[in-house]
Amino acid sequence: MLPWREITTLEEWNEAYTGSQERPVVILKHSTTCPVSANALDEFEQYLSKEPSKDVDYLLVKVIESRPVSNQIAEDLQVKHASPQIILVKNKENGWNTSHYAITVAHMTAVLN
Repeated sequence: MLPWREITTLEEWNEAYTGSQERPVVILKHSTTCPVSANALDEFEQYLSKEPSKDVDYLLVKVIESRPVSNQIAEDLQVKHASPQIILVKNKENGWNTSHYAITVAHMTAVLN
């Protein structure tokens, strides 16, 4: 079983966004056509393989296949879209975000643990 789940609909995003008031959400926005994004996905999965917090929901959004969801996340959180991009959502707000080569196990560990 994967430590994250993919969301593909606006309903799933709205549920996660509202739920962030009770439980933080970490979202990886991933492009399936980009080698930098493939590297970020590897780093995300390595981070999650090292016993991440059980009190956080980890989500993946494929930005090409689920563009409306990706755009809504950027709009709701007032975060300029990037891909790859990782965003921590707490209380319906952007708690932290970074993109591209800054998505590393060490960076995620420093911020999320």
